[in-house]
Parts: sequence; C-alpha cells; structure tokens
Amino acid sequence: MLTETRKQELSNLLRPVSPPRALDNVYTPDQLERLLDVVRNNAPWKLIIAQHFASADELIATMSGALPEGFELTLDMFLTPTFRGFYANYSAALYPEIEDCFYNKTFLEHARNYWGAKYAKPQMMLFNVNGPAGNTDPGHLDSPSFRGVRYENSPTWLCSVMGKSGLFRDYLVKMAQVITWFSHDTDSGFTYWPEGPLKPPQRLESPIYNRGVVVQNEMMYHRGEANGPVEQQRPDGLAFSTTFCGDPADRDHWLLKTGDTVIARHHTDELRFLVHWSAEVFEDFDELKKNMDGTDDLTHEKAINMLIDDARAKGFAIDTPTDPLHDAAFIRAINAAYDLGGPASYPECAPVTPLYMPEVA
Repeated sequence: MLTETRKQELSNLLRPVSPPRALDNVYTPDQLERLLDVVRNNAPWKLIIAQHFASADELIATMSGALPEGFELTLDMFLTPTFRGFYANYSAALYPEIEDCFYNKTFLEHARNYWGAKYAKPQMMLFNVNGPAGNTDPGHLDSPSFRGVRYENSPTWLCSVMGKSGLFRDYLVKMAQVITWFSHDTDSGFTYWPEGPLKPPQRLESPIYNRGVVVQNEMMYHRGEANGPVEQQRPDGLAFSTTFCGDPADRDHWLLKTGDTVIARHHTDELRFLVHWSAEVFEDFDELKKNMDGTDDLTHEKAINMLIDDARAKGFAIDTPTDPLHDAAFIRAINAAYDLGGPASYPECAPVTPLYMPEVA
C-alpha cells in the first residue's frame, strides 16, 4: 500500500506544464461538417474500450480509483457506448478532406505558446462520439509517449503507468492538445485536476458546443462527464461488438448496432462529439534532434526493468514476468506501486457513473 506521503509525492508529479487554456469557436461550421462527414462516410466505428484494452487490468492501469471488493473485475463493468476513430496519425492526415483541420497553423501556435517552445508538429487527431452515455472512468491520463516507447508501439496501460510513476520525465515527449467538444447537453462538461488528483478539481462547464482547451492531458488527470438522460446511457444490447454509424436513411441521425440489430438511434443534436488534436513540442533544435534521431531512446525491456527495480526498492513484491506487456498479474502489481487510489474529490454535479454489475442489480 502507498503511504499518504508517497501518494502526495505522486500527485505532485501529475500536473501539466501549464493549466488548461479555454478556447471558443474552435472550428468553423464548414470544418465541423467535414469532420462529421468523415465519420459518416467511413463507418462503422468501434467502442473505445474495445480498441485499446485486452483485459480489465489493462484498463484499470490507465485509471486511478478505488475498486469494489469481492468482485472479479471484467471489462463489461466499464462498458459505455462511446466510440472512437482517427483522423490522423504518425503526423499524417488520413483523410484529405480534413487536412486544413490537422495541419492547423493556429493550433500549432497554441501548442508552442502553451509550452513556451520554438517548434511543434502535428502528431495525431481523433474523435470520440456518443449519444447519451455514462462514464465509469474515475479519472485518467491520456497515453503519454516517451522516446522509444510511444503510444503507437506500446500498450496503453504501460504508457500510463510510466507517466504515473514519474521515472521517465527525462524521456517524455512534450505534447499539447487542442480538445474540442460539440454537445448541446446543458449539464455535461469536462472535469480536470490541474494541481494533481489530490487537490480539488476544476471544470469546464456546459455549454461546451465548439468550446475547447489547450492542455497537456498526458500529465493531468481528467475525465469527460456523463451526458444525456440516465435511462438512455446504457442501451439494451450494448456489447463489445457494438458499432456506431450514420443512418443511411437520414444524414441527421446515427445508429448504434450490435450485429445487424439497431440498439439506439440518435439525432446529431443529441451527440457528444469530441475532436482531439495533438502536437509534439520541442523547446529548441537540440530537443527536436534528440527526439527524431533515436540516439537516446528507451526500449520496452529497459522501461519494464526500471519500473520493476523502482517498485521493488519501495517495498513492493513484483514477480519477474515472462510476458510483461500482457501478464495480467504483473500489470495489476506494477500499477499498484503507482496508483493513488483515485482523485480526492469530484464536482458534486459530475459524479462517476457506478460500474455495471448485473449480478448485484
């Protein structure tokens, strides 16, 4: 177990380089329509949780928070109808119709100014989309990247634990995001902990239609909030195979489908649509060169060994894993060495959605 002193040390590490900076009118109406057209024209889209995690232990390692005792945790407990797709990756736009959104001069200026840095390059752009949906996430870090061990080549859980540990700050790839929401929900916003998860949270309140933040989400606990009518937040028939697509009969409506069965239908105005743009940032040319030439990179083996050695030195019994990237017992044990037990508090109006446990319903 972590001592209160150790928890405070870890909490103090989990702070962005600068507090989030709010933005208004981030995209033009034309850009929004083209971003939605990519979603319509390239469906179906899978659930976020189905894309990134092979087990509950992998998911939990990206989060922080007390978990119910006496239950075998499964991914089903965390299932919410939120879907994801990528507009750009590896610094390349995947759809030419949104190139102006990705290679965005204004966003690059925001990223450089946020860090006080000289250089920046766009790296990734994705969307999250849902109709009414709960959020069981108690707070998480976005996947940080480190030289050699990046979100593109590594399990999400590993990057998250590396970020939470504070051991790899010399290898951290500096990043800034422009995150924008389109939602007409009058109660749903964005909760974040800029002073660390043991300090009081702050909140970007609704309305959040075409509003955004410039932020370093890899080093700041944050969470989206539940939205829409509670009775619609987990539709009957929701499964890991559920997908999201446009309604072929009406471009203003969207479908959630499990197999061939439509389990929910939502108007565009009922969606919570998030667009996440991310840039890598370099303080000077020397840092740019070090990040690009690969001469000072981590390997997965070195990162795992650093975590094991540090956890053992702090009194945690960590067995040497044979398959460290996928060993559930190892993931659970190494995460316990750096897990704070969850943010200390939440906005009263934005609680965490309880885990789905039909066996005790």
